[in-house]
Amino acid sequence: MSGAGSSLDAGRLVPPAIGGNEPVRAAPAAGLYRQAMRKLRRNKVALLAGVVFVLIVVCCLAAPLYASYIAHTGPDANHITETIQVGGKRVDVVSQTGIPIGPTWHSRFFLGADLNGRDVAVRLLYGGRNSLFIGFTATAITMVVAVAVGLVAGYLRGWVDSVLTRLLDVIWAYPAILLGVAIGTSLALGGIKLGLFKIGSDSLFIPAIIIGFVNIPYVAKPIRGQVLALREKEFIEAARGLGEGSLRIMVTEILPNITSTVIVFIPLMIANSILLEAGLSFLGAGVQPPNPSWGTMISDGVALITATPSLILAPGLALVISVFCVNLFGEGLRDALDSRMVIGAARR
Repeated sequence: MSGAGSSLDAGRLVPPAIGGNEPVRAAPAAGLYRQAMRKLRRNKVALLAGVVFVLIVVCCLAAPLYASYIAHTGPDANHITETIQVGGKRVDVVSQTGIPIGPTWHSRFFLGADLNGRDVAVRLLYGGRNSLFIGFTATAITMVVAVAVGLVAGYLRGWVDSVLTRLLDVIWAYPAILLGVAIGTSLALGGIKLGLFKIGSDSLFIPAIIIGFVNIPYVAKPIRGQVLALREKEFIEAARGLGEGSLRIMVTEILPNITSTVIVFIPLMIANSILLEAGLSFLGAGVQPPNPSWGTMISDGVALITATPSLILAPGLALVISVFCVNLFGEGLRDALDSRMVIGAARR
């Protein structure tokens, strides 16, 4: 500390001014975040990736409108015995040899049909809704639990840190996809039953919980390391000297200082969760039929990859573009926040 009334960092406790009795809290470092936003706005590639991902989200959210007013069919409606007019002639939706129709580029069966005569375009949008829902929900679970575990383990240390770290190491020791398949397969049989709390085996919350659980160590460990360094800083010593308890210090002093790390992790975890959901669903341990997802659509299309490649290409491209855009935006967000983290370190 350079003086009795000097600020240790924006938004943190500082000692009272000379002659005062109450601690003074410096103004939030809003300017630093504005600087990060200006830097992000200059990154046109990251912004374009973010816009593309938002458009994908909007299109998926509009799936019911597309199904009702354009395709005139639902994601689970079978048209296996029906015919459709394409190029002035009637064509079977699914031929007698079991080959579904390819893309018609018309309102109905725009991207063709699958083995059961279901509209691929409709299922692609509904599958995107499910995949994105799982990705966002899993990320929320991961971030909330990981931040809490990282804060508690890093600040309290001792036996609490030892127990939590060993639990994280156990989860960390298993490859995420193998652990997800093991848990997903077991929960797919009976769901989750905890007293009055019950989630059916076909619920989208099952893969979301699984993915959120297996990703916890990847976020909690870096946060724990950052908290271990922060708890030794002078502003934390000042807060202890002012009589603040551990919980208050973790919430009001340390948590704001790891906000940049948390923000950077969010898009990266969303991309990882969407990709992991596709892998689990492809292996039958994620989204359960008849619910569509990009992973289940890819799995269903493998058998007809040579006859109707659009069954794999449509969900595959949607998955690749979504994950690529989120990762690209996350990289830009990390670069934009780097300057704030350097400045914050210099101020401490």
